[in-house]
Amino acid sequence: MKKISQILAIVFLLFAFAACRDDDIKLNGRDTASDTEIGDTESNTEIETNTDTESDTEAVNESNTALVTDECDSEDESAENGMTARKPVIYLYPESEMLVSVKLALRGELTCTYPLYNGGWKVTASPDGTLTDEKGMTYNYLYWEGIQRCDYDLDRGFCIAGKNTAVFLEDALQKLGLNRREANEFIVYWLPIMERNPYNLITFQSDAYTESAVLDITPAPDTLIRVFMVWKGLDAPIDIEPQELSEPTRQGFTAVEWGGSEIN
Repeated sequence: MKKISQILAIVFLLFAFAACRDDDIKLNGRDTASDTEIGDTESNTEIETNTDTESDTEAVNESNTALVTDECDSEDESAENGMTARKPVIYLYPESEMLVSVKLALRGELTCTYPLYNGGWKVTASPDGTLTDEKGMTYNYLYWEGIQRCDYDLDRGFCIAGKNTAVFLEDALQKLGLNRREANEFIVYWLPIMERNPYNLITFQSDAYTESAVLDITPAPDTLIRVFMVWKGLDAPIDIEPQELSEPTRQGFTAVEWGGSEIN
């Protein structure tokens, strides 16, 4: 009888152990499934987040591209509507120190000035050409640049080999009334661009330029010299009627301006 009780006790323990094992297996199965679901959810969240980020990045890039395109279109539009008047500079040589006001009525728009053009320039001019503003800053000249809308006259001019540009300009600028300092500053600005061309078509503008960029100087100068060169690089020489250049006489209060524009 005692042996039977021991056998039954052992059987009972075996059944109890088997039941515990089943519960552990089921519990572990549920945990594994849960972990899998959580992992899938996190992966999906990451995918959605990455997708949203990529979409936002693409939208920003498209926006930036549009801004750049608009700016380029704006520049192209300006170029189509007018030519860039490059580095016109104004020198003032009074007989004695005086306060001078300079205003520019440009058919187009100013793109850069120095000193700042705020409805005009007001400077104290000295006989040696030194200009002093109200803050005590000194300048050699008044500088402006802008988009000018006018039809340049290209009927007469000169076809000059690029290698001969310096010699030609020295002679032409003297005939047009520039002194050595003014001619030197003109040449060193334009020469690096022009001499590398095989040839250059060069013209000096008169009414076509002055009527679209009107200077109002007070007090009025006794002598006003305005030299504005329009030129175009050429691969081969062309025939053109020579332009007559005349040297004005400098007397009294003298104002001088030079500048230019390259055309395509």
